[in-house]
Amino acid sequence: MEASSRWTTWWRRDRQQERQVTGGDAATRLDLLLGAVRAGFPLAPAAHPAGHRCSCDRIGCPAPAQHPVSFAWQSQATTDPEQLARWLSRDPQANFITATGRAHDVLDVPASAGELALERLDELGIGGPVAVVGDDRYLFFTATRGTPVDEDEWWTSALDSTPDTMSEHPGLRWHCRGSYTLLPPAALADGTEVRWVRGPEQPLPDPLRVLDVLTDACTEVGAVAEEQWLIG
Repeated sequence: MEASSRWTTWWRRDRQQERQVTGGDAATRLDLLLGAVRAGFPLAPAAHPAGHRCSCDRIGCPAPAQHPVSFAWQSQATTDPEQLARWLSRDPQANFITATGRAHDVLDVPASAGELALERLDELGIGGPVAVVGDDRYLFFTATRGTPVDEDEWWTSALDSTPDTMSEHPGLRWHCRGSYTLLPPAALADGTEVRWVRGPEQPLPDPLRVLDVLTDACTEVGAVAEEQWLIG
């Protein structure tokens, strides 16, 4: 792809800066982000680590390197590769979030449940993109439930789009309309990396089929208690 080659060449200009970027060198990172764009995942720039702190100017940031740069992230989120290149040219170390409830949803579970569920989904022949957030969380990307005719039928996810409150819900989270997750490759201030287990080229599965497996896995590992998991 000619455009992709042009951006890759541009990214190789500064080798020292490339080494600071998570997900391998900058060309590899760009290829991974372009893969998500090609899959239709809407992206927006997010904060990144600045030493052991967040690159944002918020004192005591509750979610260092895990939140969008702009409050307008929902309108910013795009699948335009040229816009992605512009954002990266301004901030080569930026993490990216993907807005959920448009092209996809994300079911987000503790790692112990995610490992168990991934094995069972493979046995059932249910694929789909899967990412891990260090040793803590698994992110299962699924088809979105779409746009209902009646706006009152939306499942909102205001909680999940507010990083301050995410630690209060350690069980299963369903990121849908109004929410987001970090997109691999990404780095957190504590050295944790967000990476793909199965990439975005995988077809998106039915969210309810994945939910059945995840809820069982969460229950078995003790990750679900009353009001510890959220659907919007």
